[in-house]
Amino acid sequence: MLVPLAGAVALAVLLGVAAFVIFNRDHDCSAGKLALRVVATPDIQPALNKIAGTYNKALHSIDSRCVEVTVTKEGAARTANALAAGKAAADLWVADSSLVVGRLRSDPAGAAALPEPSGSAALSPVVLVTAQSTADKLTASLQPSWAGMIAAANVANPDGPGKKVRVLALDPQKNSAGMAALLAAAGSAKKAKQDKALVGALKELSGQIVSDPGALLASLTVKSGSKVPVGVASEQSIYTHNSKKPDGQVVPLYPAEGTYNLDYPMLVLAKDPGVRKAAAAFQKELTTDSAQRTLRDQGFRTPDGKGGDVLAKGKGFVSTLPRSLAAPDAKTVASMAQTWSRLNLGSRLLTLLDVSGTMALPVPGTQLTRMQAITRIATEGLSLFPADSEIGVWAFSTHLDGQGKDWREMVSVGPLSETTDGRLRKEALAAQLATVQAKATGDTGLNDTLKAAYTEMTKSYQEDKINTVLILTDGAGNDDPDGGVGNAELLSFLKKTYNPKRPVSILLIAFGPDAPKGKKQMDALAKATGGEAYIAENILQVRDFFLQGMERRLCAPKCDG
Repeated sequence: MLVPLAGAVALAVLLGVAAFVIFNRDHDCSAGKLALRVVATPDIQPALNKIAGTYNKALHSIDSRCVEVTVTKEGAARTANALAAGKAAADLWVADSSLVVGRLRSDPAGAAALPEPSGSAALSPVVLVTAQSTADKLTASLQPSWAGMIAAANVANPDGPGKKVRVLALDPQKNSAGMAALLAAAGSAKKAKQDKALVGALKELSGQIVSDPGALLASLTVKSGSKVPVGVASEQSIYTHNSKKPDGQVVPLYPAEGTYNLDYPMLVLAKDPGVRKAAAAFQKELTTDSAQRTLRDQGFRTPDGKGGDVLAKGKGFVSTLPRSLAAPDAKTVASMAQTWSRLNLGSRLLTLLDVSGTMALPVPGTQLTRMQAITRIATEGLSLFPADSEIGVWAFSTHLDGQGKDWREMVSVGPLSETTDGRLRKEALAAQLATVQAKATGDTGLNDTLKAAYTEMTKSYQEDKINTVLILTDGAGNDDPDGGVGNAELLSFLKKTYNPKRPVSILLIAFGPDAPKGKKQMDALAKATGGEAYIAENILQVRDFFLQGMERRLCAPKCDG
């Protein structure tokens, strides 16, 4: 009886030893620890950190070293800048969007230094969002769509849905969700051939940007005026906000055209072979049922589009992944980033206002004189510029200052928010435009005035602004009985003075029956400086003309090839 028992004991010992060997082969820490530094965007970092904690406790080993994963949070834009400078301290980077990665890789140096993503950790659609308390009121004025967002934000359409809706944007230079929203809106506008509306919307949104998703969502529930606020956010950030703010709930509005997803691409940046193995092993861990459940429980969808119970329909979410728009290429993303950057350059504008005698003539079919019409144009147009713009006005005719000069400074160029002569420059401009009178015996000394103005704006050029001379006139060009600067001389001066590295452009808007006669000369003056000349047939056209002028900011100084 002892022999069989001894055999059983021996077998049990052998099996125990085998199990010990097998366990320690996968959990062998005899050579110490192997650190894996993961850098992730702040929204997904808490979920990854929880997964990493469980992973570290399981003692996963690579080459006899137990992997110890740390997950730090950092904004994708900041990590991208560090990568571009060769200073990123990460072995595995989890960005929030392929938009960031694609833009980095679009640069030859970036493509050489940055590997292709090796998978996606999660998904979260970018959607419109409003306060739960005002959702019904909003949808009565604005159907959820990117086209609707453009219409509501278009500064040049004050009679549109923007009368009742205020659109907030996430800064696209700091937030991938903000960039995704701009790309989706631009795609919708292009499809509908609404490029001018897009420019008007982008200009308005540039003054309504919020740098942080949490701050944007919190502001939606704060009453401010009669307009209903609507913003953009990722689906997951809405869940996070609602879980922390039970008294300030917001709801997602899914755009009718479809949307882009934050796709959380993973990039292995480590050079060490062992650390690269550890990164691959942790990425594999993220595909397990346990890890994906953790992601869903924190408001993310897994890479296959599945959401968890926290994205329930009863909480305003949709169970299935919204229709995804085709991913934009890197060139499109870079172009949108440049567009946003140029639109957000400050404005420095000197307006030359024609006050010659013909400006006192009536405008047929209206109760206005040309002077009243042109100042209305100026007031309409200048209202499109934000408070940090620098604007001034000169009046021009002939012999305006008693010293033979054809121009007179009405308001000096400076910030609209700056005080001049005891009141804000914005108020001073409005007052001057409201009271300016035509000089009954005055002619149109445009050339002398333009040469002086262009010289002044070139001398005082500011690098961080779009520098422009705006001419508002009713004439066919120069009409100066004293002679002065001739057409050919002025054109030669502009061509010689214009510097594409320090561009000062001319934007010319003419209004009146005589304007078409001078169109050829007007075009020549404007194009010599990368600008444009327009003839307004009615007052309302000024909105389009100012938007076209803004649109040229996107291509200057090479708008015409």
